[in-house]
Amino acid sequence: MSGIEIPLPVDPLDVLRQRRSAKWRRYPDDVLPLPVAEMDFPLAPAIRDVLLDAVRRSDVGYAMPEPDLGRALSEFAAARWDWSVDPDSIRPATDVGVACVDMLRVLCRPGDAVVVNSPVYAPFFHWIEETGTRCLEAPLRQASDGSWRLDLAGLADAFAQRPAAYILCNPHNPVGRVHTPEELAEVARLAHEYDVPVISDEVHAPLVLPGATFTPFLTMPGATDIAVGLHSASKAWNLAGLKCAAIVTASPAMAARVERRPADARWRIGHFGALASIAAYDDGIEWLDALLATLDLRRRELGELLAERVPDISWTPPEATFLAWLDCRRLVPEGGAGRSEPDAAQRLLLERGRVAVEPGAKFGGPGDGWVRLNFGTSAEILEAAVDRMARAVA
Repeated sequence: MSGIEIPLPVDPLDVLRQRRSAKWRRYPDDVLPLPVAEMDFPLAPAIRDVLLDAVRRSDVGYAMPEPDLGRALSEFAAARWDWSVDPDSIRPATDVGVACVDMLRVLCRPGDAVVVNSPVYAPFFHWIEETGTRCLEAPLRQASDGSWRLDLAGLADAFAQRPAAYILCNPHNPVGRVHTPEELAEVARLAHEYDVPVISDEVHAPLVLPGATFTPFLTMPGATDIAVGLHSASKAWNLAGLKCAAIVTASPAMAARVERRPADARWRIGHFGALASIAAYDDGIEWLDALLATLDLRRRELGELLAERVPDISWTPPEATFLAWLDCRRLVPEGGAGRSEPDAAQRLLLERGRVAVEPGAKFGGPGDGWVRLNFGTSAEILEAAVDRMARAVA
């Protein structure tokens, strides 16, 4: 990887605090903010250059992502995942959240049930509420080795209630699970058996870490005529504020459903988001590989720090993402019915350690007593955070 430093550098904390994004403005300056899924690494050079060039040319108008976005994502999918995607089957969207809301409105009526696998990305619950549908949880199960898996029997029970849609998180946020082809094939079979459309949120797909392999849901037998895939460069290349995603289909039936979105949906995309996404897929691969090597290193460092300094916090290292799902149930006393307050661990770490993390209860019932921590930062900040956590629970 000539020209790309490994591990990727991170600016000093005082420079990071000059950023004006939510991560750096939500908490006082004495707090280390590690909840929001923003990384601290500098932009990939290819993305920085295309944005600077657009500013120099005053190229700040409405986005026109087609056909370049479809072509770039299709080529990336073929090279990265050996997945053949027709570029013409890819439709731009504002972001993955807006795309999911649009698809729920197409697939569901108010009051319909939508299945999710908790603990799961907290905005899933907000999107369901926004569309007037109701959430039906089919929780993950925790295996004997501590990893979280799809509970396929539980999913079948949920599908038997005839929900209008299922939002699959693939890879799964917050637990970092990369679902296997066998699991996904069974999901596709169940979706067919019960006629449940699948919205597969695959925003973390480029962030599968060494040791695991991503499987696009649409590559599963039978998935093409019952599912859509939601993709974006936003998480892997740190572009969340620029607003650009893609909805991928692989059958005329699902493409027709996507076309039922509002006619102006294509104009709600950020122009800079489209430019940056295309640059990421075309010219950001070397940087992405360096990022994955860096995150692999941070994953290992975090495990060592926790084992040495806060052994009462346990975890299973994630197979994907830059997010750690930490079991803090031994840190807080149990209340009634043997349960602690839902956000007690998060408040303990914030109030006594001045480290901000996401409370696990936000991700659904099984998250009580857990927290989510972002390790997409420098070794120095990560070590400082764990030291603060150790002092908070001492």
